[in-house]
Amino acid sequence: MIAHVVLFRPRATLTADERQALANALRGAVEGIPQIKRATIGKRILLNRPGYETLMAEHYEYSAILEFESEADLRAYLDHPSHNALGTLLFTSAEALLAYDFRSASLAELQ
Repeated sequence: MIAHVVLFRPRATLTADERQALANALRGAVEGIPQIKRATIGKRILLNRPGYETLMAEHYEYSAILEFESEADLRAYLDHPSHNALGTLLFTSAEALLAYDFRSASLAELQ
């Protein structure tokens, strides 16, 4: 399994309509790209624990974790027109954005 992990902080000046357009693009990608096996979208919670959140160099308000069965499926997603539309909106809407891809591994494989 491969996880495509996106952390996102929207621009403070993003309008309600721009936020809705971004949500619609995300929905369109998740519902319209068959290679996505699972999608989890989240909003960060802050626990106010001393030495925990304060150790993070950046604050990202939202996460999107999309899972794929193979690298070929991830590549098909990245090349899909719905992803291209979503990516354009993300980059123009973001104050900060990170995107990383991870292949799942067992703990034994990490040693």
